[in-house]
Formats: sequence, structure tokens, C-alpha cells
Amino acid sequence: MSPHAAPPVAILGTGSCVPDRVMSNAEVGAPAGVDDAWIVRKTGIRERRWAAPDQATSDLATSAARRALEAAGITADQLSAVVVGTSTPDHQQPATAAFVHQNLGGSRTAVSVFDVNSVCAGFMSALEAAHALVARTGGYALAIGADTYSRILNPADRRSVILFGDGAGAVVVGPADAGGGIRTSAFHIHSGLTGLIRVPAGGSRRPYDPAAHDAGLQYFTMDGRAVREFFMSTVPGLTKQFLHDSEVLPSDIAHVVPHQANGLMLDEMAPTLDLPRATVHRTVHECGNTGAASVPLTLDRAARSGALRRGDLVLLLGMGGGMSISFTLVEW
Repeated sequence: MSPHAAPPVAILGTGSCVPDRVMSNAEVGAPAGVDDAWIVRKTGIRERRWAAPDQATSDLATSAARRALEAAGITADQLSAVVVGTSTPDHQQPATAAFVHQNLGGSRTAVSVFDVNSVCAGFMSALEAAHALVARTGGYALAIGADTYSRILNPADRRSVILFGDGAGAVVVGPADAGGGIRTSAFHIHSGLTGLIRVPAGGSRRPYDPAAHDAGLQYFTMDGRAVREFFMSTVPGLTKQFLHDSEVLPSDIAHVVPHQANGLMLDEMAPTLDLPRATVHRTVHECGNTGAASVPLTLDRAARSGALRRGDLVLLLGMGGGMSISFTLVEW
């Protein structure tokens, strides 16, 4: 658990962005040998958005960040930190967050700018980092989750190409003005299962070279059945433990914003969380699994729809490769 000292830190604004290009199930399914009916039956996904050839992760992240800043009523010059959760950065270096800061046009240079990679749970790590920085030094910070998985998908792999969309979500965190705020967070890692989700080539263990390309090692790979079994068997118990440790009753939770891994998995998981009053928010049916973007993107849509009311307890649930599971409890 990671409680933070006073003054309390709150989410002051949210924003999100998805590309204009809509990819239907027919389009992504054809190269993989599956059709719309099969994809809907297996995933609940009906479409997703893929980035244009000239769009990078930082472009989507910047658009989401601008909307979050506008919602919070602050400018880029007021930021003391920009943290991007992504596993599909613009480049191996420098950090994608540096490009976001550049794109936002802030003139202030005394800003902490960096990326974190917890795969699909990356936003949760970014939010925790931003929260800690603001709690320690004050000011305002951007926490962003952004991914362009379309760049690393094997078009013939029906286990993965049908699942993923591109997008970004962002929040501005800063001093809570009147009650509420981020209450607490918890993080778990099951590092013995690192092989379940990975991109084999492109790092120091296996550099990307012609041999790796010929073997298709540049593509995202996932043991979907094992991943699903792991999360289904692990998340419910950890959720109960997190609420107990947070001294919150399950009936106190008004909203759950989970990682949008798979629509059918969310259908199966939701009842096992035993949160009798909670609305489980979803974007997976129209956006697919947007990686680190899925939690903040879904949170932004819930916020802008008016579903989240002052005082509501919101449970953010991250699930990602590694294998990682993370929770953040927010009083809206």
C-alpha cells in the first residue's frame, strides 16, 4: 500500500484521444482467417481505431493531454511533471514524455519528464508516480497512458490482432481543492510469468536484426488462454484484499474502471469482484484493448458522460504483462 501525506492530491481533469481510422472486425479478421461473428463471440469487440502512418504514440498522448489540461483549467507552463505509461514508445530513446512536453509548448524547463512501462497497466504506474511527485513537491502533473499496438501486431495472429486498438488517455493531478482525491494504491507483480506477454526482439536480450525480422520476433505475442486464467483466478481475491486494507466496504464502490483486456473476460470477471453497487465502465466494444490507454480513456469517457459524481468512490484496476495487477482508489 502507498498512502501519501497531506495535502491530498486529486484528479483535476481528464482527456482522451483515439485515431480517426476505424478498423472493423472484417478488416482485421481477414488476414487472420476469422470473421466478424467469431471476433464478437470471442471478445465482444466490434471495432477499434488504428493510428495513421504519420501518427506516433506521442501524438495521441499530446491530444489527450491537451484535453486534460483544458478540463483542469491549467496550462502546460504550470506542470511540474509529465509521466507517460507506454510499451510502444516513439523511439527507444529519448522518452516519449519528452516529445509530449515539446508538443504541448510549455516554456518551463524545471519539469520531471519520463516514461514508465508496465505494459497494459502502464497508466497506473504513471498515475502513482505523478501522485507521489505532487504530494512531495506540490504543483501539477500529467499522468498519461498511450499505446499504438497496431505497429507491433502480426496481422496473421488471430489471438492478438483482433484485440488491440490505439489510443491515449490523460489526467491532470494536483492539490485537492475541497475534499476527495486519490486515497491509496496497491501494486502486485507475478514476475515468474513474464513469458506470457512479450515482444521477443528489439531489446538488449535479443536485438532486432534481419534474422529476428525473418522469424517474426518483432511482433507482440501473448498466451491468451493463460493470461485470461491468471487474471480470472487472481484479480477477484486481490480486489477484496485491497478494499479491506483500504478500510472500504465493497458496497461503497460506485464505479470500477478496469483495463479493457477483452469484453468477454470483463463480463465474467465483474460478478466475481462482489461490488454490488458498482458500475463497471467499458470502452472495449468500440475501442478494443488500447493497452496503457484503456483505463484513462475509459475514465475520461465516464467523467465526460456525467456518470461520476462528487464523492463517488472510483476503483481503477490495471492488468498488464509482467504479470502486473494494480489498484487505485479515488474519491471523485
